[in-house]
Amino acid sequence: MALDAETREQLISSVRRFVDERLRPIEDKVSETDMVPDEIVEEMKELGLFGISVPVEYGGLGLTMEEECLLMFELGRTSPAFRSVIGTNVGIGSQGIVMHGRQDQKEYWLPKIASGETIISFALTEPEAGSDAASLRTTAIRDGDHYIVNGTKRYITNANKAHAFTLMARTDPKTPGAKGVSAFVVPRDLPGIHVGKPEKKMGQQGAHICDVVFEDARIPADCLLGDEEGKGFITAMQVLERGRLHISAVCIGVADRLVEDSVKYAAERRQFGAPIGNLQLVQAMLADSKTEAYAGRCMVLDAARRRDAGEDVATESSCTKLFCSEAVGRIADRAVQVHGGAGYVADYGIERFYRDVRIFRIYEGTSQVQQVIIARNLLKAVS
Repeated sequence: MALDAETREQLISSVRRFVDERLRPIEDKVSETDMVPDEIVEEMKELGLFGISVPVEYGGLGLTMEEECLLMFELGRTSPAFRSVIGTNVGIGSQGIVMHGRQDQKEYWLPKIASGETIISFALTEPEAGSDAASLRTTAIRDGDHYIVNGTKRYITNANKAHAFTLMARTDPKTPGAKGVSAFVVPRDLPGIHVGKPEKKMGQQGAHICDVVFEDARIPADCLLGDEEGKGFITAMQVLERGRLHISAVCIGVADRLVEDSVKYAAERRQFGAPIGNLQLVQAMLADSKTEAYAGRCMVLDAARRRDAGEDVATESSCTKLFCSEAVGRIADRAVQVHGGAGYVADYGIERFYRDVRIFRIYEGTSQVQQVIIARNLLKAVS
């Protein structure tokens, strides 16, 4: 349900102030400690950020895709680690329940997710099944009123904080590919579920990813998402398609921040007796970065509005994710170049963003996966 113009602007302004006044001043601290302070998480809960995509009837804000992207433009203007705190609740962790959950599952889980009481993660990727999600090996074998789950999930965002997982597992080992995969909503505290230590990463300190290991874990049968087995791959793909627009908007928020910082530095830094912004080759880098950020913003909003209107945007969401994640990488690279030596040291935070944005080309499907999706959809349309 779309907000009225005044309410929407108030929400966007509130998030903008939160970013400027509370988040940007502690970016360095979060990077150094690899932790987002608890008081910041509580403030995020108070702002309703954990529930922006959860329908109003379940305690969320029920934002449209366009409204969610507008908020992510703002939240993206700071360290991506802050966005990651709410990211799985807003996107891949909760949206399977929103889209395909039974009524009892929605009533139980969604209010807790929306309030931030429950952190939920998306357990899809495995050591040998990332981009090829249909080849996952984790099994969930029916045994009376339970499923016995065995397997390892890898690089699971927020797993160390999660109270539950949206789990993808193979319920029919005899059926290869996507048809044998089912989705579950699984409480973390069941016996046989073990969460590993957070991985050391290239960037995004403060956001954590871990292995999740299932060893003969007995999962109640009513944890099956929806009413049927074999629908998990469809759930995963629909959740990821939506998540690509969310991540694209975050990319553009970061891009805007990098352009802003680069322009400010170019206007202040003097070489050869004048600001470096007077140099045409520096101007070219600023112009290219602004152009790509603007193009990405237009793509995000267009695809989000089409989705809100009920159109199939599978191709458009992949186009948007491909462009925006690649563009923010180029923009970060130019930002380092504009800052020169200052861009390579930690004082200005530019080198941190350079490392932080690299993951965006991997999140929600790599750039290469997006290329395959786009090309296949184009060819399918004429076959």
